Amino acid sequence: MQRTWLQQKERGSLLLIRLIGWIALRLGRPLGRLLLYPISFYFVLLVPRARRASRFYLRRVLGHTPRFSELFHHVHTFAATILDRVYLITNRLDHFDITIHGYPELLAQYHRGKGCLMMGSHLGSFELLRSLASKEDGVVFHALMHEANAEKVGRVLNALNPEIKETVIPVGRSDTLFRVQAAMERGEVVGILGDRVALDDKVVECQFFGETCEFPAGPLLVAGLLQVPVFMFFGVYVGGRRYEIHFEILSEGFSLERKNRMQQVQAMTQLYVERLEHYCRRYPYNWFNFYNFWNDRG
Repeated sequence: MQRTWLQQKERGSLLLIRLIGWIALRLGRPLGRLLLYPISFYFVLLVPRARRASRFYLRRVLGHTPRFSELFHHVHTFAATILDRVYLITNRLDHFDITIHGYPELLAQYHRGKGCLMMGSHLGSFELLRSLASKEDGVVFHALMHEANAEKVGRVLNALNPEIKETVIPVGRSDTLFRVQAAMERGEVVGILGDRVALDDKVVECQFFGETCEFPAGPLLVAGLLQVPVFMFFGVYVGGRRYEIHFEILSEGFSLERKNRMQQVQAMTQLYVERLEHYCRRYPYNWFNFYNFWNDRG
């Protein structure tokens, strides 16, 4: 079940997505945010798959069966970050109040001239990282991502800022690993979301909210092969125009041993998963994996 998210059809017409983008940029964020209420109600009431997935997750993070208001809050938080992507992708950070933790340590590592891997998640907004990098002189950022799952949204966002497409390294192509290695050797940052497993991914099993779940092994296998530092990134929405960004170092660089490399990757992935769970509990409405992550029934 954890691998089925790539097969889920993207919801919403391209025209509607374009309309929201146009309203957001031409009429302002306050009016754009008004549209989020009917959209959120639609998903909670009429999209049972998203409602069930939200309920499965919130039951774990909140410790009780979620009420309708909590399901709505979860979906609305997700919708708010999608709307804000319009501003972030056009580098309009002045629309937001952003508090950053751990940034000096990241910049110090970066300016040593060695590339690094940035492991994010579907917690909050990964777009914050790309926008933040664009404001920092000399920082080059690439996003390693599955493009097909959000094709409609991607087409709109690429139209808003065509330069964004040049920073994406698509997953699953013949030259993917070569492009990642070349970026690292140039001392650049490669960002990847580490909490979803694709169909052909190598995986490791980790404890997440007290249960065994699969997580992709690929990001840390690449980091170990290239012996580059690994940072974790959590950019969470905390209401209104406020975001908080947390950077934490996972490794200053490590090499893989042939005989037990998967054990090494599993142990390091578990550390990442524990920090992900920490921030999920701290910001419970920010995790946006709207599919059956734990293969629950009912």
